[in-house]
Amino acid sequence: MDQNVFDDPRITAIGLLFEVHAGLLARFAAQFEEHGLSGVEFEVLMRLARSPGNQLRMTDLAAQTSLSTSGVTRVVDRMERDGLLRRRACPSDRRSSYAVVTPSGLQRLDETLPGHLRIIEQWFTGQLEPAARDAMLDGLRRVRDAVHPGATAGSTDPARVEEATATRA
Repeated sequence: MDQNVFDDPRITAIGLLFEVHAGLLARFAAQFEEHGLSGVEFEVLMRLARSPGNQLRMTDLAAQTSLSTSGVTRVVDRMERDGLLRRRACPSDRRSSYAVVTPSGLQRLDETLPGHLRIIEQWFTGQLEPAARDAMLDGLRRVRDAVHPGATAGSTDPARVEEATATRA
C-alpha cells in the first residue's frame, strides 16, 4: 500500500474530528453528571428547549438525535418519571405525541448551562478566532445537512409553531 494514503488530509480531518469529539464528550460527561443528567438527557432537553413551544414530536426528536424511535421512547419515559418532560397528545394525529420540557426540566437546564458554556468556551469555541469559528460553523452545518438531513426536523415547521403558540395561550 502506498504510504502517502496514510497522509491523506481526508483521513487527518476525520481523525481530528473524532479526537475533538471524544475529548469534549469526556469533559461534558463529568459536568452533566454533577447535575444528574446523562449526555443524551442533556441533548434531549436542549433540543426541546430550543424548539417552538419547548416541544417536538417524538419522531422529530428521534430524527434530531442519535437515537432510534424506541430509544427516544425509553429516554423520554425515564425523563418523564424524573419530572423533566411530559408527553402531550398531538391534536392533528392520534398516532403521534409530543415530548414537552417541563418547568423542572428548564430549571435543570438553567443550572447546567453555565458550566456547559464555560467548557465550550474553554475547550472549543475559545480556541478559534471569530472568523475561523464562523467558517467552521458554516462547514459543520453543510456536512450535517448532507449526512443527517433530519437533524432539524420539526424545529421550524410553521404549522407546528402556530400549534405550539395556540396551546400556550
